[in-house]
Amino acid sequence: MLTPLHRHRSAPSRLSRFAAPGALLTALSLLLALPGAATAADAADTPPARGTARMGQGVIPHDGRGGLPRDSRVVQTEGVDVSGHQANVAWQTLWNSGVKWAYVKATEGTYYKNDYFAQQYDGSYAIGMIRGAYHFATPNTASGAAQAHYFVDNGGGWSRDGRTLPGVLDIEWNPYGAQCYGLSQAAMVNWIRDFTNTYRARTGRDAVIYTATSWWKDCTGNNAGFGAANPLWVARYNTTVGELPAGWPVHTIWQYTSTGPTVGDHNRFNGALDRVQALAGG
Repeated sequence: MLTPLHRHRSAPSRLSRFAAPGALLTALSLLLALPGAATAADAADTPPARGTARMGQGVIPHDGRGGLPRDSRVVQTEGVDVSGHQANVAWQTLWNSGVKWAYVKATEGTYYKNDYFAQQYDGSYAIGMIRGAYHFATPNTASGAAQAHYFVDNGGGWSRDGRTLPGVLDIEWNPYGAQCYGLSQAAMVNWIRDFTNTYRARTGRDAVIYTATSWWKDCTGNNAGFGAANPLWVARYNTTVGELPAGWPVHTIWQYTSTGPTVGDHNRFNGALDRVQALAGG
């Protein structure tokens, strides 16, 4: 039987068992409120630095990744795409593995030029590859015409040497914000048209359009107006190329993985090497 004194002493003991966790939670909340105490969610929401976007960056987060392509009797030609994040590329290694062509990121928006462009663009050419350049579009930062001019002026042009591919408009998910860059579907179509018309006026060639079918549906309304002139480079990391955007009955290039040997991004040109040469020749 408890005496009055025992009963008096037991009450604070029971309260302390409840008070201790409460004190810990309070202390934790104060620590998290301190400046610089970012959470994992905060870090995930932080956009990458401008200029670091690369071809296919949004494919896995939005479309996922399946298996590698099945063997096909259709002749295809292996190629790669690279950007500044790969730094100096081992072109001899890629050539020895059977890679015959390459696209190199030249520019982004009107504010970024690839610091490794010379090593990548000239290095692939020197090893014997057919090569070209691509532009990562940011339609919310400048007009299509302005970005096309910037691209051509900084490595994205074309020459009739038989080994230079026409430039590529890389139009895909925005890594810095809203996936369609804040543009309506009609405005996005107009922006793309502004870029492709300007590129053709400057170079005499129709730009290749790189995109993913799901992005094209969401951000252009699955516009069918580019297939007649602009070759399609479609991104899908799976066993088959899948559904194509409206207007293109066939694809020219398929980006099928971001985890291939040496540089990550690997692609298949839809045809033998002579078809790659034909695209380069104009």
